[in-house]
Amino acid sequence: MNQIFWEIFIIFALFLANGVFAMAEIAVVSARKARLRRLAEQGHGKARVALELAESPNRFLSTVQIGISLVGIISGAYGGSTFSAKLAPWIAKADPLAPYADKLAFGIVVAVIAYFSLVLGELVPKRFGLSAPESIAMYVARPMAWLSKLAAPLVGFLSVSTETLLRLLGFKPEKEVAVSEEEVRVMMQEGVRAGAFNRIESQIVHGALELDRLPVREIMTPRPKIIWLNQEDPHEMIWHKIVVSRHSHFPVYFEHRDRVIGTVSVKAIYAHVAAGLPIKLKDLAVSPLVVPETQLVLQLVETFKQSGKHIALVTDEFGGIVGLVTLNDVVEALVGEFATSDERAKPEARKRDDGTWLIDASIDIESVERAIPGLKLGERGSSDYQTLAGFLLKHLGSVPKEGQTLTSQGYVFEVLDMDGHRIDKVLVLPAGPSKP
Repeated sequence: MNQIFWEIFIIFALFLANGVFAMAEIAVVSARKARLRRLAEQGHGKARVALELAESPNRFLSTVQIGISLVGIISGAYGGSTFSAKLAPWIAKADPLAPYADKLAFGIVVAVIAYFSLVLGELVPKRFGLSAPESIAMYVARPMAWLSKLAAPLVGFLSVSTETLLRLLGFKPEKEVAVSEEEVRVMMQEGVRAGAFNRIESQIVHGALELDRLPVREIMTPRPKIIWLNQEDPHEMIWHKIVVSRHSHFPVYFEHRDRVIGTVSVKAIYAHVAAGLPIKLKDLAVSPLVVPETQLVLQLVETFKQSGKHIALVTDEFGGIVGLVTLNDVVEALVGEFATSDERAKPEARKRDDGTWLIDASIDIESVERAIPGLKLGERGSSDYQTLAGFLLKHLGSVPKEGQTLTSQGYVFEVLDMDGHRIDKVLVLPAGPSKP
């Protein structure tokens, strides 16, 4: 009885040994090298050994495979010869099975050994290895390193054989990248599902990964949507544009909009007003930061940091001003969906809290009529004009000036901004209430 017990104990010990090798293999292969490297830099000796094994897969896998193969051979040979000899007499007691007793006993023993070898020696240990790969890799690293040194001649022979065969097959290992962008995206998605990250954190990371490919023209405010200040604008016109637009910074030009003298902040204007000083945009304007439209947003962030400015004018290849970009535009690109350049350039009619509308003059008549219920600016099928600018030119009879108004159908249309001879922005308000 004691002999049978020891024989069973030896077989299960072999199963456990096979399991240790299998667990070590899956743990070291699955362990994140970045985490092992960080732990090694912090002084963890086991992490350093585990990292060495992970970075030398041929030597480590050869060691593991030698161990698994030896254990498998020993357990199969020992179990097959030992237990089948003891099981055969029991089977022979059944007369119909007596002629096949030895073969049946051997088959049963092999099947049982194979079952426990798979469960105890492979599946369960590998599940353990996958559950905490870095911890287990550090735990088994030194024993595996010692075994590798003991079996160095055989491990070396197997490693050389493997490398030779791979070269003959034309295999060229790709340069390893510690962490790829795609892996970061997948990890963030998994983190959101698991509750480790919230959705806005995932959006910020995804947005940050796009900054090195996203050109400035994709996030800038296009030229037709910029609110400009003329150096010669009177005090009332300046405040009117500031109040209507609700922006904090404005480009200042002289004579025409490609001749920009700088940018001015509402804070600077208000400080002069509070001190009782006259507003002279020429004196308040700060030298503009100018960037090309092809510059990447990541480079723009560096430009903002180095210059200390958070607003820049965007130029095309010919040097013309095509847009304006601010640090706020960069933030919008990070925290959520950002509009494409086509979407941002699309004319719009924006209703403000005070009941007035700030409208791009290039917007089509149908869009204005949809935005302002009851307003009819033209007859269907008429070819006289298609845009709000065309409507104003038709009824004013000439190219208007900034501040000029037209009253029609119970609304006042005020030309808020001109781009040369082109009407740029129009403020629409009910004719009854006083002008804001």
